Amino acid sequence: MGDCLTGGDAGRTVLFLNGPNLNLLGTREPGTYGSTTLSQVQETVAKTAAEHDLTARFVQSNHEGVLIDAIHAARTECGAIVINPAGFTHTSVALRDALAAVALPTVELHITNVHRREEFRHHSYISAVADALIVGAGTHGYVLATLHAAHLLSR
Repeated sequence: MGDCLTGGDAGRTVLFLNGPNLNLLGTREPGTYGSTTLSQVQETVAKTAAEHDLTARFVQSNHEGVLIDAIHAARTECGAIVINPAGFTHTSVALRDALAAVALPTVELHITNVHRREEFRHHSYISAVADALIVGAGTHGYVLATLHAAHLLSR
């Protein structure tokens, strides 16, 4: 996991986790998710994080176990987590349990307003263990999540 680290100390490092299909951001359903790519999001987040003396670490995977391993590693390598669990939001008790186990400040993020979408998207296993929830702000939500992570780490 260390290869995702872009400098800085653990307490000022924020892990940005992106779940399944977010590697297709910018091309997958642009009418719903926009045309900004995940690389562009990461570039913006890295700049925003640096402005607040934070280091951003990025992991995207379509595999639940990879995300869980990243959460476990964050326990000693990061100060906070921002997670867009995507489809795992509604299905993964395992991700929820991993976040609860590491007990780091956590921001749950969704590009779309999941409450205006299909009924099955209204339930999140992650929300119960997150300190904050950002929905419906598009990819700008990642900037908002970065700012909130900075706030959580400054307390």
